[in-house]
Amino acid sequence: MDHEGRGGWVYIMADRYRGTLYVGVTVNLAARVHQHRTGDGSDFCRRYALDRLVWAEQAASITDCIAHEKRLKRWRREWKFALVEGMNPEWHDLFDRLA
Repeated sequence: MDHEGRGGWVYIMADRYRGTLYVGVTVNLAARVHQHRTGDGSDFCRRYALDRLVWAEQAASITDCIAHEKRLKRWRREWKFALVEGMNPEWHDLFDRLA
C-alpha cells in the first residue's frame, strides 16, 4: 500500500518528566498512542511503561516523517528534552488533546 500521499506524525512517548523516551512515526497518531497505552504498541514502550505522549509533529508525507524520526533518534537526550519542552514544558500527556 502506498502511503506517500498520506500525511503522518512523528511523536515522542515518555514515562515521566525527563524520563525514558521513545521516538516513533505513524499515519494515525491517536490509534498508535492508544496501542502504546494498552501495551499493544512497541515492545520498548511496553517494557519501560512509556504511556505518555509528550510531543508530536505532523508532516504532509510519511516519507518526511520517517526521515525526521531517523534524525531525532540520533539526537542527544538533552536536545530531545529541549524539543519536548518547547512544545510541552510541563511534560503533560497530550493524548486527550488529540480528539
